[in-house]
Parts: sequence; structure tokens; C-alpha cells
Amino acid sequence: MLPWSIDMRGRFEEHRFDSAALRGNPLGDPSQRPLWVYLPPGYDDAPTRRYPTIYQIQGLTGQVDMWRNRSPFRKNFPELADELLARGEAPPCIVVWVDCWTSLGGSQFLDSPGTGRYHTYLCEEIVPWIDGRYRTLPEREHRGIAGKSSGGYGAMVTPMLRPDLWGGLATHAGDALFEICYLPDFRASARALRDHYGGSFEQFWKDFRSRPAFAKDSDHHLLNDWCMAACYSTDPDGTVRLPYDPATGALIPAVWARWLAWDPVRMVPRHAAALRTMRAIYIDAGRRDQFFLDLGAEAFRRALAEIGVTDVYFELFDATHSNIEYRYPLSLQYLAERLTPR
Repeated sequence: MLPWSIDMRGRFEEHRFDSAALRGNPLGDPSQRPLWVYLPPGYDDAPTRRYPTIYQIQGLTGQVDMWRNRSPFRKNFPELADELLARGEAPPCIVVWVDCWTSLGGSQFLDSPGTGRYHTYLCEEIVPWIDGRYRTLPEREHRGIAGKSSGGYGAMVTPMLRPDLWGGLATHAGDALFEICYLPDFRASARALRDHYGGSFEQFWKDFRSRPAFAKDSDHHLLNDWCMAACYSTDPDGTVRLPYDPATGALIPAVWARWLAWDPVRMVPRHAAALRTMRAIYIDAGRRDQFFLDLGAEAFRRALAEIGVTDVYFELFDATHSNIEYRYPLSLQYLAERLTPR
């Protein structure tokens, strides 16, 4: 393949969306966000045709322009999506690429006094704006959401929280089964805080922002712990509560329980009625995922089966957590097929 962008058969429209929900957010992050909309081949030639819509959200530290990053000898997801639709291998659909980045790394696509109202931004602002501007099929049966890692988390929980808006989801190695994917890192974080930052997350952030990001081995653990706490366990006054003692790594049960309440596996029974109405559920993960999110994927599948949801696409494939963009067209195809009117 050629090592530069290909000519696309569909087209992107790029917007700057001014969000009322994100104005004055506690981190002081921008309220104006990039928003990409991909229109499939033939969109302009069929002025009365309406399309299902699939929203794409990103993992931790993701920002929308990263979708165009490429690895050697590999196409990026926008190119892969265009090829899929240009070849007619999936029903035509509108694809919306949403930016929910924060200066802590991400938002988990939730409303939180620690990060801002990203769930409101996505569901109450972006969705109706897209439906008002483009020829979508605006019913929830024709709208899906997909993502990887923290984006996969958002894809799992957003339809549970707003089943009136979403009829399908696809999660690639999404954060789930928190005692497996998060808890083991707490001990490493406590040690790094002790040895390098005097036990202080404030000192970590001061250091992190003074140098190239992720130059130290402990950066990911520490950033992830604080960011997740900001999303899952921030008090109404904005106080971020860690689920462990930073001096020892010992769990603080009351705060850890707040995290577990946001675990997709544990959310399933509470949202069983909504999940039973989903037209499409896609779950996959690499068998060698560094964060053991393959185990979370299996746990999420089993939780769905326990409430009677068995019409699910599920696959564990031979890969790690990294460089799995080639899987994204599979979920796009699945959602497009399931969310297109029959």
C-alpha cells in the first residue's frame, strides 16, 4: 500500500462544535471540540435517502485527530471504513467521530464533577445536532456507538444509561471487570508515588506536565488511576477520591464500591430491560491483552447471558491491546447490518 492518504469514495465534513455542556468544566478544558462526520459513497446522489448512524469514540488519551495516525504498512480506521463502505461490504451509514478528550486523559463518557458533563455533551448535544443536520434515521433502533478500551467502556455504558437513544453497541477490549483491569495497578502506583513523588499525585501531575508524556514507566498507571477516580469517585464539590491509600495501596472499600458501581459487568443486571432491547451487541478483545480486558469481555458476555441476552457477536482473537484497528471495520459492518431497516 502507498504510505500516504488514499482518495476516499465517501467524504468527511469537519466541524468545530461549541458545547454548552462543557463550558466551565472543572478542568478548564476547551468547550469547543472537533467533530467529524463521514458521509458514505452516494450520499449526495440520493437526496431523500436516510441512513443509520454509528458513533465512534476513543480510548484513554484519545483525541479525534489521532484517528488519522497510521502505522507502517497499515491503513488507519477512516481509510478502512471508507474501503468497507465503498466495496459495498456493509450497508451505507453515517459515521460520527466524537472528541471527549480531557487534560486528565479522558472522560469515560460520563458526567462527573471531576471532569465535566461529557455524557450530556454526547447524548444531549451531539446526537440531536447530527440528526438535525444530516439525513439520519433518527430513531434509536438505527443508532449505534463503538469504541476501544475506554471508548469500549463508553460504548457499553452509554446505551445502558440512555436506551432511548441507542440501539446498538460495539466494544473492543472495553474497560470491564474492574478488579482485573484496574486494581492490580494500584500497588505499582503506590510504590511510584512513594519513590518519586513523596506520596503526592499533585507532584506527579506537576512532573508529568513538565516533560514529554509517558517518558516514565509509571506514567500510565498514575494517570489512569487519577483519571478514573475523577470519573468514578469525585464528590459533588469536586474532591477526587482515590479507591486506595496512596501510601500502601490498601483499598478504601467505600470508594472502591463507587468504582464498582460503574463497572459494566455489574451494571448489566441494573439495566437488564434496556439491554434486552438492543438490536446489536458486538464484543471482542485480544487474547493477550496487556490489561486483561479479554477477561472483562468474557465477563460482560456472561453477564448479558444471565439476563437472557444471547444474540451477541463475541470473539477473542490472537492479539494484544495494541494495534487492533483492523478489527474496527468488523464492528462497523456488524452494527450497520443490524441497524439498517429490514
